Order: sequence, then structure tokens, then C-alpha cells
Amino acid sequence: MSSSRKRDISREEIAKQFLLPERQSKIDTLLKQDGQAYCICRSSDSSRFMIACDACEEWYHGDCMNISEKEAKLIKQYVCIRCSEEDSTLQTRWKTRRDDSAGANTNSEERRARKRKDRGENKNDKKLKKCGDCMGCYRTEDCGRCDVCTRRSRHGSPRQKERCKQRICINYGGGRRKRRDSSSDREGPSNAHLQTDYPRQCYGPTCTNSARYGSKYCSNECGLKLATNRILQVLPQRIQEWALSPCSAEEKNIKALDQVRKQQIEVKQILQELDNRHRELDAIIERAKSATIDPHDDFDNDEESEMSTMYCITCGHEIHARTAIKHMEKCFNKYESQASFGSIFKTRIEGSNMFCDFYNPSNRTYCKRLRVLCPEHCKDAKIGEYEVCGCPLVTNVFDLTGEFCRAPKKSCVRHHVWEKLRRAEIDLERVRQWLKMDELLEKERQIRNSMASRAGVLALMLHSTYNHEVMEQITKASQQDQNAMQRELAKRFRSTVKPRFS
Repeated sequence: MSSSRKRDISREEIAKQFLLPERQSKIDTLLKQDGQAYCICRSSDSSRFMIACDACEEWYHGDCMNISEKEAKLIKQYVCIRCSEEDSTLQTRWKTRRDDSAGANTNSEERRARKRKDRGENKNDKKLKKCGDCMGCYRTEDCGRCDVCTRRSRHGSPRQKERCKQRICINYGGGRRKRRDSSSDREGPSNAHLQTDYPRQCYGPTCTNSARYGSKYCSNECGLKLATNRILQVLPQRIQEWALSPCSAEEKNIKALDQVRKQQIEVKQILQELDNRHRELDAIIERAKSATIDPHDDFDNDEESEMSTMYCITCGHEIHARTAIKHMEKCFNKYESQASFGSIFKTRIEGSNMFCDFYNPSNRTYCKRLRVLCPEHCKDAKIGEYEVCGCPLVTNVFDLTGEFCRAPKKSCVRHHVWEKLRRAEIDLERVRQWLKMDELLEKERQIRNSMASRAGVLALMLHSTYNHEVMEQITKASQQDQNAMQRELAKRFRSTVKPRFS
């Protein structure tokens, strides 16, 4: 029954239960006093913002007490000046962060909503804007090599609307939107000393004009004149200091430059040797073409090679040792054709071109395999029936005998495509030496730049090396010269004065 009665009570009846007689009487008296004077200004104007003292319960205007309505929300207990002078224990207390947590939550929600809005605008801008001038706008096909393309090829998720990284616009889509500057950010170095209300005199030499706003000079000419005078005043002394003391960095650079030049000479000599080897190989091949096949020179009767087997290092299959070289050559060509090595630039090297340089219009690239080893674009020439193998014979692996294999080239198993492998070996060594030469040239350029930038006008003006020992010797020598000059002048003066008095 008691619970049902409580439910029947309305909100107005509940509010009447909390109306205390003391509070009601105070409100009634305040309403009756229409012409009462408030604040330290003693005016009856109650239309402006007012704040009440919690000690004396007197009302004050906010502008009279220098308190805004926003600041009043942060005050927990306000005490007027008169009450604080009478009782020093009474002071105005401000709200803590815990009290302000509700307000802070609302502010954080507003910030989050603003950030969501900015992100949405940024996404729309990225979708709509395109410059039309960069490589990302011109590409019509995916590259197939970036992480987006590889992920799409592996998983094949159609829901992901990610673009290939090579097709994204560089000018608009690549960069993020800049963060707005907030009041909490650190302020950079200000030119407050230059931004004055009164005109300043120009810093230029012999200039009495007033400087421009935010500058030290009245014109650019005055600034250049002052800089020129400073250079002419400071630079000669710095050049003298530089000439007096030897530079250890300069000596190290000279030694490094000499070493780099020696290495370049060695690389050039190796390249010349490789050219000689290439010409010797051509001569051996020409000599073999004019030779005839020897019927007694047959290597196919090796029983051990027919019985022994081995595993291919490329495919892993078991093969006969007799046909191992041919099988490995085929496996190499098969797997080499699956990968592509290309560049958008054509090779420009003096002499014979070592690279394939076959142009692929679909990828717009040039093939960068060695011309001898490229299985796609450079096919081997057909071998005639009466063509001799011509491989130089050796003893103890490295010692040449002066003879060459005269077996038929088609049936020679031991020297399969030997000239192709020799040419590839020479070309590969050439590539290594050219790369080494490129590194040495870059190293030489860096050393020369460091030597040229050293002891420049800017470096001498900014840095100074004062050698105390050398400068003390110079000052002593100059003092001795001055003393000698003074003695000489004194002697001359005495010699001229004595005859007059005599």
C-alpha cells in the first residue's frame, strides 16, 4: 500500500516538500525590494550578470568585480573583497578537475566529432582531386609489384577498394592534411624586437633613413652594403689564420684522392685485360671453324660417366653424368625465362653492348640480362654437322696444352656451349669492374666537393681556428720589428739634433 501511495504523488507535491520556510522568506524579501542598491557601484540594475558573495550574501556586478560569466562557472565559493579583508581565512575557491569532468567530457566529444568531420572531408578531397600531370594519373594498369597488388593477387578480396600505389596521385592523394595550429602549440621565434610602433634607424653604413617594418634596413642595398663591409673586415684575418695552420682534413682528402686514382687505374687495366681475353676467344673460335673433325677424337666411350648419376641443382631430378651439362643448361634457361630484369633506360657503353636491351612495349622497359645468357631474346645459332667443338684442352685444370677439341660440336658432351660460358664469364667481370669504376668516380666527386667547399667564404666567416703558438710568434716578431724601427728613428733624430746645438 505504501509503495502505491508514493507512486500517486506528483512531482509538484514532491517539490513542495523541499520548500523550506527560511528559503521562501528570503526569496519573498528579495522580490519585494525592487529599488534595492547592489554592488560597490550601489546601483539597482539587475539586468547585467551578477555574482553573490557566499559569506555576506551580497550581490555584485561581474564587470565591477572583473569576473566574466565564463570565469564564474569555474568558481566553487566566491568571497568578496570586504569579507576577505575582515576575515583572512575566507578566500575564493575554484573548482578542481574532478568537478569539471562533465564539462571536459562534452568538450572531448565535440573535438572527436570535429575530427570525424575533417577526416570525411579529407577522404572526399582525395577521391575527387587529381592533378593530371604526375605519373600516378597517367598510369592505366596496376604495377603488380607493390604490396597492394600482391595482397590482391594472393587473397583476391573484392571488397577492398585499395588502389595500386603507382596509380595514386602524388600531388593530392599522397600527402596528409595538415593539422590545424592550436593555442597549446609552441610558438616559434618571434620578431617582437623588430615590430615596434616607433620608427627605427636603418642598420646600413652611413644611412640615416628609418628601417622598414619588421626589418633592420630601409632597403636591400643597405643590407648588402653592411654584409660586404663585414666580409671585407673579417675575411682577410680569417684567410691569414687559415694559411698559417696546416689543415689535417685537407691532407687526408689528398691521400684519399690519390688512393682512389690508383684504384681507377687498376680497374682500367683489368678492363683492358678483359678486352684482350675477348679478342683471344674470338681468334680461338675462328681457328676452330677452319679445322676438320678428327674421327679418333671421341669422348663418348667413357664407361664410368655412363654408369654414374647425379642430381640437378636446379630441378632436383636424377640425371646421368654424361648428359648433366645439357640438362642443367636447359633448366637454367627455363627458370631464367620466368623472371624479368628490366629498366626504362637503354644501356650506353662504349664498344660492344654486353646487355640484351630488348624493348618490351607492354612494360616499356629494356631487358637487362647479359646478351649471351638471355634465353628469351637471344637464341643460340644452329650448329652444323661438320662443325668442330674447338674448346682449348688443358692439363691439371689450368695449364693449356696448345691443342683444342676436334670432336663434332653436336655430340661433344664435355664441352657443351663452352664459348657461351666463356663470353658470359668475361662480360660478368666487365660489369663488376664498371660498377666498381662507378663507385670510385662517386667517391672522387665527394672528395672533390669537400675540398672545394673547405676554406670558402661562408666557412671562413662562420668558423675560426686560432693557433696561439703561431700567433704569439708573429706578434713577437712584429714587436721586435717595431722596436728596431723605433731605435732607428731615435738614432736618426739624435744625429740630426747634435749638429744644430754644436
